[in-house]
Amino acid sequence: MKQILACIDGSQAAEAVCDAAAWASLEVNRPLVLLHVLDKSIYPAKTDMSGNLGLGSRDHLLEELAELDAKRSKLALEQGKQQLKAAAERVKAAGVEAPETRQRHGHFVETLADLQEDTRILVMGRQGEDHGDAQEIGGNLESVIRTLSCRILITPPGFTRPSKVLLAYDGSATAKKVLYIMARSPLCKGLPFHLLMVGEKTDKNQQLLDAAQQEMQEQGHQEVTTAIRSGEVEETLLAYREEQQLDLIIMGAYGHSRIRQFLVGSTTTNLLRKTSVPLLLMRQ
Repeated sequence: MKQILACIDGSQAAEAVCDAAAWASLEVNRPLVLLHVLDKSIYPAKTDMSGNLGLGSRDHLLEELAELDAKRSKLALEQGKQQLKAAAERVKAAGVEAPETRQRHGHFVETLADLQEDTRILVMGRQGEDHGDAQEIGGNLESVIRTLSCRILITPPGFTRPSKVLLAYDGSATAKKVLYIMARSPLCKGLPFHLLMVGEKTDKNQQLLDAAQQEMQEQGHQEVTTAIRSGEVEETLLAYREEQQLDLIIMGAYGHSRIRQFLVGSTTTNLLRKTSVPLLLMRQ
């Protein structure tokens, strides 16, 4: 059975990740795995300094440096265990009965890539523990989005359970697949959906939205609103979300319209930085 995988660290978004992961796990009835990765790029298993200028013959100094490196990794490992323990307690309080905790030592993105086959939804914070500014996003997040093919739920600090959802829809094959999945998924079942197309108000676009609305209603979604807005994708999505007070943005990661240009361009970063609600990116 595929799992909900939550990335746990010491960032400002850690509690929000726990809350978002607990919500997703309970909604789709899938096991929750809390993961802490001790990144090799930051905490290498062994540091070789024998080639450093001026250190080759100073064995005692090399030994001291190695000991300090080992202590640093040990402290980071213990800190990670404590973060996992606190995360497990938080998700249990939210109703998750038996969360699993895992700790890995490896490259962060590679570790997630190895686990994605068993992952239904990956939950991550908008920034990692090395990013103190809540408006910035972590460098690992961009790499994860470009590398992984699983669904990724990205949350800013302060996750709240969604009550109304925005689904960005452009009529592309990818958008239709996202719509198909969300129409049938237990995630967000029963919540009001807004289907927003960013483009020209043409009869063709309206027909695409009407067909999408009908599909969702046939799958039991009673409150489905459609809208077409012109403008730049990023600004239009954010403005509509704010106007309608929507709590979650869902969109496919690839398409063949302006939304595709948006997702593979620099405005992905801008949306993640500016939005005050979680974003669910779907690659499959």
